[in-house]
Amino acid sequence: MYFRNIKVFLQQKCYLVIFLSRISKFMMMKTTDELKYRIALSLMPNVGPVLARNLVSYCGSVEAVFKQKSKALEKIPEIGPKTAEKITKHEIFARADEEVEFILKHDIQTYFYLDENYPQRLKHCHDAPILLYFKGNANLNKSRIIAMVGTRNASDYGKIITEKLIEELAALDVTIVSGLAYGIDIHAHRTALKFDIPTIAVMAHGLDRIYPGQHRSTAAKMLKLGGLLTEYPSNTNPDRENFPSRNRIVAGICDAVIVVEAAKKGGALITADIAHSYSRDVFAVPGRLDDQYSEGCNNLIKINRAALITSAADVSYLMGWERAASIENELAPKVIQKQLFVDLNVDEEALVKILEQNSKSDIDSLALDLQWPFTKLSAVLLGMEMKGLLKALPGKKYQML
Repeated sequence: MYFRNIKVFLQQKCYLVIFLSRISKFMMMKTTDELKYRIALSLMPNVGPVLARNLVSYCGSVEAVFKQKSKALEKIPEIGPKTAEKITKHEIFARADEEVEFILKHDIQTYFYLDENYPQRLKHCHDAPILLYFKGNANLNKSRIIAMVGTRNASDYGKIITEKLIEELAALDVTIVSGLAYGIDIHAHRTALKFDIPTIAVMAHGLDRIYPGQHRSTAAKMLKLGGLLTEYPSNTNPDRENFPSRNRIVAGICDAVIVVEAAKKGGALITADIAHSYSRDVFAVPGRLDDQYSEGCNNLIKINRAALITSAADVSYLMGWERAASIENELAPKVIQKQLFVDLNVDEEALVKILEQNSKSDIDSLALDLQWPFTKLSAVLLGMEMKGLLKALPGKKYQML
């Protein structure tokens, strides 16, 4: 009787293991299929990030996009017969399957724009990639992220300034983002590594290669604290047209962009312009008037497209950040006389409603929730702060009092 019970128990345990194994395989297949659909959507010809979001919004899910009839897809704005036919034919699935295999083999993380761990700053940019590929250990939603860009023809002055700024920024617990290119980019990454600061390279090609090849060893070292990020699948070459597209990720994933050295034209200025369009802070280091690689920085300052900085203390002050040693003093309880029976207008009531739901909200989230332009939101926030209804916190966050 005893042995019979043991036999039954072992059989039941065996059945349970088999059952759990099948459940695990099923969940794995489901996850893999979902990833395939996401990759396929991101690779669909003539379907950019904005149109891809519209497709998902109209159809209800990524999978549903590929299960719609051609006629139904044609009813979606900007989806013509040719694009609808390509979607329904599923020809892109073979390429998507190859990419799934590459991702699983090389332990690459993917971030879809609907995922909670998708970079939140980037999510608020209308043209952000719907899918990102990442290799490394960095937190893409770190509380403080600074992009540092500049010319590929970095001078000794530019390198010295880059190292000085990053060494000082280390005390502010930041993550440094750049593009792994020659010049200021690679010097920023190497300096960050020198001071054990997480650093992320945003690349204009797939994760199956490193461009330029001379930076391969630096890229490998970055994986421990930082990482490599791209919107491009494997087998994508670093073609010329990919770099301006790459720059929008650099601009969108950070809190601010620092331009160290830049000529009158170039990728660094493109990044600065995109950052400005995303309402990111832009800082520039001034240089000699006769230096062609300071002309871009000087001009950004002259036309008020960038604030002049010479140290990390300037960045901290302009961003509203405080060093850890002075946070307690700066944020010590202050007596703010709150007005009683304040009459709120319609805009203020809408803002209060959002802030009551989330005790601390950043300005990007507020603008997205309220669908207001930044100019209007800033004016309403300032007015409410003057009335003693809310206070500004470091990192462009606001809290009701």
